[in-house]
Amino acid sequence: MEEGKFCQWSVVRSVLAILQWWIFNVTVIVMNKWIFQKLDFKFPLTVSCVHFICSAIGSYFVIKILKLKPLIHVDPEDRWRRIFPMSFVFCINIVLGNVSLRYIPVSFMQTVKSFTPATTVILQWLVWRNYFDRRIWASLVPIVGGILLTSVTELNFNLFGFCAALFGCLATSTKTILAESLLHGYKFDSINTVYNMAPFATMILAVPAMLLEGTGVKAWLQIHPSLFSSLIIIFTSGLLAFCLNFSIFYVIHSTTAVTFNVAGNLKVAVAVIVSWLIFRNPISALNAVGCSVTLVGCTFYGYVRHSISQQPPGTPRTPHTPQNQTEMLPLVNDKLSDKFSLIKLQYSPSPVALSRRHGENEKFPFSQPFGNPNCLYTDEKLQESKEIDDFQGALPPNKELLLKSVNPPALRLAKHLCDLYGARDSHYGHV
Repeated sequence: MEEGKFCQWSVVRSVLAILQWWIFNVTVIVMNKWIFQKLDFKFPLTVSCVHFICSAIGSYFVIKILKLKPLIHVDPEDRWRRIFPMSFVFCINIVLGNVSLRYIPVSFMQTVKSFTPATTVILQWLVWRNYFDRRIWASLVPIVGGILLTSVTELNFNLFGFCAALFGCLATSTKTILAESLLHGYKFDSINTVYNMAPFATMILAVPAMLLEGTGVKAWLQIHPSLFSSLIIIFTSGLLAFCLNFSIFYVIHSTTAVTFNVAGNLKVAVAVIVSWLIFRNPISALNAVGCSVTLVGCTFYGYVRHSISQQPPGTPRTPHTPQNQTEMLPLVNDKLSDKFSLIKLQYSPSPVALSRRHGENEKFPFSQPFGNPNCLYTDEKLQESKEIDDFQGALPPNKELLLKSVNPPALRLAKHLCDLYGARDSHYGHV
């Protein structure tokens, strides 16, 4: 009986979390478009700066005053080396989204933003040399096809707005990829992320906004007929933008990955419908078909990623199918814990193979689960697991055997271990 009530409450909680996320997200998008189109406040940099200021104040209020979330402390040296680059990409991402809203309809902008999964995969493949399962590539076909159809049939097509939305996808993908390495070791939730990045983003954007839009904003303030109500709308959009970050935190902790993916794609459909009801931008039949195909493709992509992630240990998982035995993410911190948390062991040689390589008298230092093929990933569950602690604890006293167990000079792990233990002049060389 109690289990049934708990399940019912979990379902109700998930539905409420999704609904409030949809409401905040769609409201922010529609209000921004209303500001640009109806209020004639055509200054996306200034609107973005207002959002950052409101988010910085709101996150400070939630963490420092209300204490609804514990503050995650950041090392002073990491603020400029890790938080600032992420804040820069975060700033570019928000600005490009608002710039695209300035020039193209909400429906078209949301459809183009759905291209983000494809840009993420392509960036990881081209820049970071990650290899993906063929099913991942196949799932991108309907996304790309749907966006092409939508772009060709868009009646209010604007090249500048389209490029802004497309580069916004690249910025979103870059932010997601960099967060895996730059923010590793800091288990930020959305509120702490905004708390640390919004002040930097404000600092980055304030000067360009004043130089590029300052004169236009002054002129708008002087000639706009209903100034007070318009300013309330602009600052309310900033407040809701902060609330959106809080709602994202709530929905992530209240739903599963599959539910979150499906709800995210349905959110786009809701935003398209609501924006059409308000702004009445013309949408052709083929344009609607292209948008639908894109959303179905995004849902299929999420399903493929989830199904691959559920494969049993020993099976190569997304995001890449490794070409070597060992691959490693970019390293950004000199701390031992950070370095080895970033290592991805796609295949661990068996004790038999090592004994043949090093002789029967040498014993492989790692007990289970490192003696057999296992996949280790840099997600939160792995970071909190005992496996990483066991690995780090076993490494220092057995570093010589581990150095001999990797194949020089093809593996980046060998290069990393040599750098870590000062063996730069060893026979491993530089990869």
